[in-house]
Amino acid sequence: MCGIIGFAGNVPATPILLDGLERMEYRGYDSAGIAVRSEHAGLQVKKSKGRLQMLADLVDGGKALDGTLGIGHTRWATHGEPNDVNAHPHVSSSGNIAVVHNGIIENYLDIKESLEQKGVHFSSETDSEVVAHLLEFYYKEHGNMLEAVSHVLGRIEGSYAFGIICSDYPDALIAARKDSPLLLGYSEQGNYIASDVTAIIKHTRQVAYMDDGEVAVITPTGIDVYNSEMVAVEKTVRTVDWDVSAAEKGGHPHFMFKEILEQPEALHKTISPRIRDGRVVMDDLQLDPDYVKNISRIFIIACGSSYHVGMVAKYTFERLLRRPTEVVLASEFRYSDPLVDETTLAIVISQSGETLDTMAAMREAQRRGAKALAVVNVIGSSIARDADHVIYTWAGPEIAVATTKAYSTQLMLMNLLGLYMGDMLGTIDPQEYTDIVAAVEKIPAQMESCLADKAEIQYYASRYFNHNSIFFIGRNLDYALGMEGSLKLKEISYIHSEAYASGELKHGTISLIEPGTLVVALGTYEPLFDKAMSNMVEVKSRGAEVLALTTELCRDKMEKNADATICIPVTHPVLQPSLGIIPLQLFSYYVALQRGCDIDKPRNLAKSVTVE
Repeated sequence: MCGIIGFAGNVPATPILLDGLERMEYRGYDSAGIAVRSEHAGLQVKKSKGRLQMLADLVDGGKALDGTLGIGHTRWATHGEPNDVNAHPHVSSSGNIAVVHNGIIENYLDIKESLEQKGVHFSSETDSEVVAHLLEFYYKEHGNMLEAVSHVLGRIEGSYAFGIICSDYPDALIAARKDSPLLLGYSEQGNYIASDVTAIIKHTRQVAYMDDGEVAVITPTGIDVYNSEMVAVEKTVRTVDWDVSAAEKGGHPHFMFKEILEQPEALHKTISPRIRDGRVVMDDLQLDPDYVKNISRIFIIACGSSYHVGMVAKYTFERLLRRPTEVVLASEFRYSDPLVDETTLAIVISQSGETLDTMAAMREAQRRGAKALAVVNVIGSSIARDADHVIYTWAGPEIAVATTKAYSTQLMLMNLLGLYMGDMLGTIDPQEYTDIVAAVEKIPAQMESCLADKAEIQYYASRYFNHNSIFFIGRNLDYALGMEGSLKLKEISYIHSEAYASGELKHGTISLIEPGTLVVALGTYEPLFDKAMSNMVEVKSRGAEVLALTTELCRDKMEKNADATICIPVTHPVLQPSLGIIPLQLFSYYVALQRGCDIDKPRNLAKSVTVE
């Protein structure tokens, strides 16, 4: 969600801050601001509600603010409405300290009341402003900014990533983190902080990831990091190995469209290192066979699209592993008193590796004795570091808020994990194992053929984009696939859309079907195709218009009853969702395009959710 960037160096800071904020626009925001310290003007703060361009115009593209030390922020409103006052940075009463903050200060009301009793006046409705005033209180008391930061961190409760500058410290910014991502960047022209590597990749590939409780002092010549006891620690500096162009549109109209097209390549990167001589190998995963054999239950914990990956994986895991598998929303797991012990495997799925609900749920599972296996995309992310085991999707950067290639690579990695563990357990029929592995290797090429049918899907989008309510129906894997297809549509087109298990229609939902209602009927899961057909006929007989998705094998049967039919290639049944998602993503994209929506930055949504 919110984005942070900071710079201390020997070149003008404002252009770097604006560029970094622009590269984090995809995370979602409703206001933006920067604070820069210069020798002649002291601490200067500019902020604005709305798109980043409004802030850029306010500072004349950076020309209106000089100085080589600064912090910037894009805000997604949690406390207080989106406006100029609630935007970050927040400034202390004297105007000497500026703060940007990601996260939630849970006890901010108590602190605010205490400061107000001391005569402090608050301007905003945010929880973050208390940090600026509290810093000033302790700075006046101790005369040392680092000591003031230490006192503030000891008093606040919640999650945070801070960037802090003080007019009395012309060459240093201070950073701190707990349960909210923050990384450090190193370069010859200066050093950086950022909540997302995309913000600084143009300037440096040398980064280190801050751990919970750490505080960093960033200057033009170096970075010093301290733990929660204020003892100096050494950080491991990593090299970011993806190309800068991966975070740019490359001539495509939207990041989402570009990332849909990148899925065959992304899947190839996920698959190819993990299949060798017809066997699934996971050199990056060291699971003890005895532990795997003693697993009595599997929890798959995730949010949003990652949760829908888990829904597909549940069917696959129970088929291949013969172990009960439960998919739980991360935001519900930790509050449900889950039945977890040392024979439980908790698989947590998160594209960013920073999703706070998922991180908290993982820690709860570990606290109760489970081993945690993380499926993430971002190397060095918080979930990756804290999990007992981690496997990476290697999808590359994903910029559009609505996930496409992250979903597809997560889904494939879960299929590979199911094969790997099922082989270890001996619960997969050898012939089926061979068949699925062979089918996996063909998926990227089959996905390419799905993408070749864009014109047909664009036509259907132009035909159906004016519907106000759409239903997705399917059985088994098609039901799980429909959940993601429905989410994609509502995320970027703002059309009310729901997915239902087809067999549940007659238990109430069918009352919503009336003449002209659009129903997307999924019939790609061949074992239940006939039942899916009967459910499609049910809605059609009540006046629904049916857009069907099926395989080439079942095309003729489907076309006899559907108003329109989209076909995908045939693969092994457990892999069919990997192909079925492509036309659903494209349909959502083209519908949103027809409706004139902001596809890469849908309203109210954020790429990485780092608050509960």
